[in-house]
Amino acid sequence: MTDERPIVCRCVCVCFACLCAIGNGVVCGGTLDASDAGYITSPGYPLEYPPHQNCQWVITAPEPSQRIVLNFNPHFELERLDCRYDFIEIRDGGSDTAELLGKHCSNIAPPAIISSGTALHIKFVSDYAHQGAGFSLRYEIFKTGSEFCFRNFTSPSGVIESPGFPDKYPHNLECSYIIITPPHMDVTLTFLTFDLENDPLLSGEGDCKYDWLDVWDGLPQVGPLIGRYCGTKIPPEIKSLSGLLSLSFHTDMAVAKDGFSARYNMTHKQVSDPFHCSTAFGLESGKISDDQISASSSFYDGRWSPRQARLNNIDNAWTPSEDSTKEYIQVDLHFLKVLTGISTQGAVSKETQKSYYVTTFKLEVSTNGEDWMTYRYSKNPKMFHANTDPSEVVLNRIPQPVLARFVRIRPQSWKNGIALRFELYGCQIIDAPCSEMQGLLSGLLPDAQISASSARDMLWSPGNARLVASHSGWFPGPAQPLAGEEWLQVDLGVPKTVRGIITQGARGGEGTSSTDNRAFVRKYRVAHSLDGKDWGFVMDSKTSLPKIFEGNTHYDTPELRRFEETLAQFVRIYPERWSPAGIGMRVEILGCDVPAVGRVFCLVPCKYHFYNLFIYFLHISFYICFLKFNFKTLSCNLPHPMWCGSVFFFSNPESPNKC
Repeated sequence: MTDERPIVCRCVCVCFACLCAIGNGVVCGGTLDASDAGYITSPGYPLEYPPHQNCQWVITAPEPSQRIVLNFNPHFELERLDCRYDFIEIRDGGSDTAELLGKHCSNIAPPAIISSGTALHIKFVSDYAHQGAGFSLRYEIFKTGSEFCFRNFTSPSGVIESPGFPDKYPHNLECSYIIITPPHMDVTLTFLTFDLENDPLLSGEGDCKYDWLDVWDGLPQVGPLIGRYCGTKIPPEIKSLSGLLSLSFHTDMAVAKDGFSARYNMTHKQVSDPFHCSTAFGLESGKISDDQISASSSFYDGRWSPRQARLNNIDNAWTPSEDSTKEYIQVDLHFLKVLTGISTQGAVSKETQKSYYVTTFKLEVSTNGEDWMTYRYSKNPKMFHANTDPSEVVLNRIPQPVLARFVRIRPQSWKNGIALRFELYGCQIIDAPCSEMQGLLSGLLPDAQISASSARDMLWSPGNARLVASHSGWFPGPAQPLAGEEWLQVDLGVPKTVRGIITQGARGGEGTSSTDNRAFVRKYRVAHSLDGKDWGFVMDSKTSLPKIFEGNTHYDTPELRRFEETLAQFVRIYPERWSPAGIGMRVEILGCDVPAVGRVFCLVPCKYHFYNLFIYFLHISFYICFLKFNFKTLSCNLPHPMWCGSVFFFSNPESPNKC
């Protein structure tokens, strides 16, 4: 039977966007001009939004040089479930095919979003069930508030400050500061003052809701995130592993504080000869801060907290709320490091004089704090034997050293109860001779220099094959690839002495739980070339055949493989065997500059270009030129006009003091 009731349409136009209610349905959306700031809300906000919504807005800025910023109200509530049903989607352009900037749901409001051009496309979708309060956002023309919001630093030392410091910083900032070090140099960042808005209900490190400072080991959004900081607690001293340290400063539209001031200092790397990988990481010395130590739980009286788990600490130790094999204590090392040993102690209670200690424990490691692997030896989980009294220090060597950023100790047996003090030992990857990272992890090596035989899709493209930094990885196109047919290639830009490779498996993006997208390579071969045409393999000295390297046994845990020094500009990895989920790879190349006669370091002030005006697409160009008698001369082309400056390393044996 046909419903012949008349259609009643009520239309209200606000800020150039027309919202029309037709029957019981709501049609929302429209075109907005950002010249005057305005608001967009889900229908009915802050009450529950209706089902079956598909609302689309296009916001435009009037001037070609202008950008648009969106700030969300913290009261944000959309259905969860991985944004499959209800979500708000923001795209960087005027259509629903423009680049996706974010797809959001749940009850955590997105951070400020800034367009790269003059338009943003916003889409709100709801299904038939599970509505929430929805969202409210404010749009306006983006203003940086300071000409010092984007800077890079190449001097041996300097000070980095928030815009306007020591006065209060402006609203709606998305600032980026980059510290670039020459080869064989370390950079240390020390904060002098720190005062950013924070949520008093969120107390943990990284729990920043309004204003925050992100510190990256590499380019923003490319290199690994070292930490997110807000509030008034001064962050710990920070060092870069990759040779490039980035700071990203975000502020919202509300409260402004005094900001921050930090000093950086570059120093020459300390190389020990002979090389030993057994340095204490800093639990006992305090080099590892309290914020880097956490646990599953702590004893209720506050006298047995994670910060008391430092080796030889005289004030008790760490004790969980209950003695169970489910309890753990963990350390965030801030960087991927080589773990070679663990020392443990128990404790005698200062209050009762009773002894407690752990007799056995298991070890777990992770690169991101989310994906964990239990340490195995001879294919079985390794049980480490610990203490037989509360005071003696027992050192356990790791039979096969492991690469990790996060380290967990899980007690398995104990006397009287769990009490633990400990220290971790090892070294940085780059501490070994000729083991500098060649720019995949940090982002210094651009995507254009990473290629492959094929790729499944954009999520699994070669540009995603960056060690640790990427949330996915490289996955070849064929569903059933043949051994030795697929390859991943890295162009180092110039000839380098290549000394090793770190490989890691891949996963299908943040939040992915399916094991189908957790892939890794078990065995592989390595080829090298100076021109990208003539190739040779790293050979096995025992068989005189191309060496088959042992790869990964877990999709998250990296594996380091070294080989004899090889001169190469191009490096290819050929997977030979892989996991049931297929081939998945993330990599880093280790090596060093080719020795040159009369080398001189020439620094040209490096500027940057935001080709889409997003801080995480910052491009910094490095050009390295070598002239040596036994090399053919390599041409050094000037950068494209969009790149305004470079750092040059130039060797001229005829004029060694000139660039």
